[in-house]
Amino acid sequence: MSTEMELAARPTHHAVDGTFCNPWPDSTPRGWRDLLRWQRARRGQPRVPTPAHGSLPMAEPAVSHPRASVSETTATWIGHSTILLQIGGLNVLTDPVFSERAFPVQWMGPRRIMAPALDLDDLPPIDVVLLSHSHYDHLDKPAVKRLAQAHPDAAWVVPLGLGRYVRQWGVRTLVELDWWDRTEVRGLAVTATPARHFSARRIGDRNRTLWCGYAIERMGRRAYFAGDTAYHPEFGEIGSRCGPFDLVMMPIGAYDPRWFMHVVHVDPEEAVRAYTDLMGPAGAAHRSLMLGIHWGTFRLTDEPMDEPPRRTAACWHAAGLDPEHLWIARFGETRHW
Repeated sequence: MSTEMELAARPTHHAVDGTFCNPWPDSTPRGWRDLLRWQRARRGQPRVPTPAHGSLPMAEPAVSHPRASVSETTATWIGHSTILLQIGGLNVLTDPVFSERAFPVQWMGPRRIMAPALDLDDLPPIDVVLLSHSHYDHLDKPAVKRLAQAHPDAAWVVPLGLGRYVRQWGVRTLVELDWWDRTEVRGLAVTATPARHFSARRIGDRNRTLWCGYAIERMGRRAYFAGDTAYHPEFGEIGSRCGPFDLVMMPIGAYDPRWFMHVVHVDPEEAVRAYTDLMGPAGAAHRSLMLGIHWGTFRLTDEPMDEPPRRTAACWHAAGLDPEHLWIARFGETRHW
């Protein structure tokens, strides 16, 4: 009886063997055989050109040092899923990746097309770091080590199981969250939100750590960082529980081929759909700014690297959304929200 009760009480994204899983249909990420199938399909096909290093649009970051005023809220896109948020006098950093390659070693693997728009040494004092999951394009061991040393008082918020990694790399203050868990760190309210993805960092640890997005709030301002995710049915619930949001940071890239990627990454159409789901509970009176992230930094998939913003803008227009509420940032661009 106790075993039956334990199974009934276990969240659906917690597997019986202690790992984690996506609780929705058709949500098992592709395996090695499918990866080989993808690589074979590429043979003989014309490769999409990779942009020259540093060739995508850039802007000069407008970051306040050491902190912005408590009434200011700004976001600076450093690249990929790394964003510096200045909110209510705090400096918040998402998925800090600053290495040249998103890979276990720095002599092979996906290499940066665009350098980080801010160097690690140019960051203001960091108060909170949000980590979404363990993949190398979101969890950068050298960056974690340098941040832990340079900003020892920063509070790190991570999904379940990820703490054992970052503690080894020097992080002192750490909170692990399950989906829908809420905490307050340095005066920032943080809720871990569901995501449709997976985790893996080395052989044998697949799905042994959780993945998530985050809803944050400070002084009445709310933002949502989706992390890395495919489309799922919980975006409306996230908006209902944690919104209405003033800023949505939504991935828009790394989506082709769809037969392989649809279970882990949204495409532009799904990104816009997820945004409308998030906004639905608030009604038409409240529309947030959406920043498109997770594109243009590393070549991870098959679509042209400059396609995600064009497709997202077209989908945004087709959905009848206000173009002023879509932010396709230049690398390093800062905007008030």
